[in-house]
Amino acid sequence: MVNLNRRNLMKSTVAAALGASAVGVASADVDETDTPGAPSVLGDLKRFSHTSFGAEVTGPFVFQNGGLLYSLQHPSTGTRGDGFSNGGAKANQPPYDRAGVGYFSGFAFKFDGDNDDFEELGIPNTVEEQGQVRSANHEFVMLAQAREEIQGGDERLGVTQTPDGTDVTQSTFEGTQYGGAATNPDCNQFVPTDEEGTEGYLFTNWENSPGNVTRVPIEMTGDGEWEADLENALNLANTEPLRELGGTRINCYGDLTPWGTMVSSEENYAHTRVALTNTVSDIVEAGSGEGLVAGCQFWNRPNPSSIGDAIGEYYDEGWNVQGYWALTGVEFLAYYLGAARVDQGEDANTTEPITDVYPNPYRYGYHVDFREPAAETPQPIKYYVMGRASWESPDFVGDRKTVYGCSDGDSKGIYKFVADEPIDEYDDPMQVAGTLYAPKVTNDAASVADSGSRNSPADTDLVFDWLPLGHASNAECEAWIAEYDDVTQADYLEAHSEWSEGDEVTDEVLEAADRTVVEAGNQNYISNEEIVEWAEQYEADGHDGVDEELRKVPFLETRAAAKEIGATIEFNKAEGVDSVDEAGPGDFVYFGISEFNDDMANSEGDLQMERVDGGVVYRARLDEDYDVSRLEPVIVGPDFTDPAGDANDSLRNIDNVYAMRDGRVICCEDGFAESNRSYPNDCLYVYEPPTNVQAGSLAVAQGESGTVEITADSLPDGLSGGELTVELSNPEVATITDASYGDAFSLTVPATVEDDGSAASFRFSDVDEEIQDGATDVTLATVEVEGQSGGTTDVVPGIPALDDDDGDSVTVDARRGVVVTGPPQLGGGPGGSGRPPTDPDGDGKFEDLNGNGRIDYDDVSLLFEHLESDAVQLNVDAYDFNENGEIDYDDVVELYRET
Repeated sequence: MVNLNRRNLMKSTVAAALGASAVGVASADVDETDTPGAPSVLGDLKRFSHTSFGAEVTGPFVFQNGGLLYSLQHPSTGTRGDGFSNGGAKANQPPYDRAGVGYFSGFAFKFDGDNDDFEELGIPNTVEEQGQVRSANHEFVMLAQAREEIQGGDERLGVTQTPDGTDVTQSTFEGTQYGGAATNPDCNQFVPTDEEGTEGYLFTNWENSPGNVTRVPIEMTGDGEWEADLENALNLANTEPLRELGGTRINCYGDLTPWGTMVSSEENYAHTRVALTNTVSDIVEAGSGEGLVAGCQFWNRPNPSSIGDAIGEYYDEGWNVQGYWALTGVEFLAYYLGAARVDQGEDANTTEPITDVYPNPYRYGYHVDFREPAAETPQPIKYYVMGRASWESPDFVGDRKTVYGCSDGDSKGIYKFVADEPIDEYDDPMQVAGTLYAPKVTNDAASVADSGSRNSPADTDLVFDWLPLGHASNAECEAWIAEYDDVTQADYLEAHSEWSEGDEVTDEVLEAADRTVVEAGNQNYISNEEIVEWAEQYEADGHDGVDEELRKVPFLETRAAAKEIGATIEFNKAEGVDSVDEAGPGDFVYFGISEFNDDMANSEGDLQMERVDGGVVYRARLDEDYDVSRLEPVIVGPDFTDPAGDANDSLRNIDNVYAMRDGRVICCEDGFAESNRSYPNDCLYVYEPPTNVQAGSLAVAQGESGTVEITADSLPDGLSGGELTVELSNPEVATITDASYGDAFSLTVPATVEDDGSAASFRFSDVDEEIQDGATDVTLATVEVEGQSGGTTDVVPGIPALDDDDGDSVTVDARRGVVVTGPPQLGGGPGGSGRPPTDPDGDGKFEDLNGNGRIDYDDVSLLFEHLESDAVQLNVDAYDFNENGEIDYDDVVELYRET
């Protein structure tokens, strides 16, 4: 059965949409409503693998031959006391008790868009199964494991070192560390060195602080297995080029660029300046940051991550200092850079300040591109100009200029950067220049209705506008950052208390400094007042009208700046973004929101919907400018109150998303054993999108005709036949005058057109088997449309039936097109041409008012002359060039700008 309505499909039963598995014992106790549409899938979702106890599924990569690889991140190891322990109450079976990167022996995706190329894995029911990495039919083979000896035994895989070669671990230094050293492998990207893709370099992120990226030579053997050359592996953090950039921290996911390099993203949670949805102006207006200030303000505090406990002692109520926990490892980062060890107490991290070398906070939280990936030492470049955030991942799309990025954590953003020129064409990457954008969710459907009820994320698209934050070059950003290079922990104490270098750091001194920072901000870095002044100038003069000395604000304090101008910085754990390689107009970009709760599901801000703790996967189609403006939900996770029968087979807490070249999407979980599943393991699923049956769009003058095609974007199992209808929602604007079939169909029933031209019907069969497995962009039918009066009408495809070559129903997502019918000629046109206006660029607006086929000054004059006429005022869709919903003199100005 083909489901015609995508909303009905989203609400279909879990058993139908997701499959079924054994019902287990409920394990979670979450106070939450039963959200309509949670869980649900638009398309097909199939479980390929699960990890061992305590481990996330991270870093999926699909080789050229279809083989699959991913990271086993922080599996439970028990308590070993060696500086590498990840704990865990349950024991995993070796080798799945130690972090590493592995592949599935003997398996390869077929790249035909169909999930029939693997057998679905059942849920793990026994402790033995739960302590392994499993797929249905293929063994997970470890390719490289954490802390294996490399470089002749001088280093260990994934472990950072100080300049003198000392491992930076808790067994060699006192202090806090973000994750046990080399316990968190994440992103994997393979850069081949041969045309077949059978040998090259595997780049892997290590999500720790100090962070790391490793490069391991690997090659495929004659029997199709993979081997790693660990002797020649590199810890890139221990190379001089990366150390000179200040190193890196919390390297999470990343991307393979269109120019063939690995980009590693720094998930610097400690960049948060103001907690949750509060703004810097809230602090300035209140005259204090009490209850508002967040973690980054304490970056250079001695023992910075202890500020969370200290705040609870200083203030009666206390508050959650957002991101303070990610200050763990900052002092280790200083030692990695060469700071002298400060004296430590026995088994304790004291507050004696580091005064010689200390990391600059504005050097962390970026996308890091490893240029010259096959050189003896790859050359890293940080894209400061793309903004500073807790980047989970970027997506570099096919124009080589546009980059989408997701920032992980509570109340964070989804950002866009557009370079002035293709990024890889700049002779010097430091000269990369462009505009940074933040999102504004504008659709009313995302808000609470007048009744006070909330919409379900499963039923609500998110409509975006993009707010430009600023334009700069990478070199300009680096110069702004360098202003803060020499700040140390001594500066924190001296600027905010009566302490002088050489004095003892007493509890009273530290409290005095902390309270000053809470009340007035950290004076060592960009001030609260600078951010508020930037926002005021932005509102008055636009992003390109701010004072020169304030241009740094949106690039170095991206989240705080975006919130000040009203951007939608409410996303909770935006953890995935990806599209097919070299994605172009019409392709989808997938966004993964791990948890749809907190500021996305409260009663404030732009997002006020029902809560889905299991998260949502959205997709957005790239337009001609590589922009995305509408995010539609395609996978909705479970409510954590859902029973195991629903939760066991649904995608829970999406992390990485990976778009394969055949349009399918690998979806990885980071679930922390939450929800009512009967098993604790995270899983890897493969999402097969539905077939999109798309009606084209058309702009046509009154009395003129044009054609609209109805196409299917992908048919993984071919097509045997079906039925199709095409309806115009407003036949007073345009009518169907003729209808025909796609060239592939030799057996058809004559297409019929309704007497009033409002609809057409088709029935067809592919008896000659022209449309085979994996077919794409298939024309099913074409209708001829004639413009009747000015306005717009939707073109609505309907699919009563559509069967593949196996006789199974094709899951379809039917998508409307639009016909814009232009107005009659104005005043006969200049010189009495009598030509009707035209739409030269196909955007639905009739810029060519005089009908001469181009946009020129005569068009501007004609619009100005006839602005108050019915021919213009009654055709808002045709002449509303400023897109404010009405005709006004600014439309004349906008058209003039286009000339």
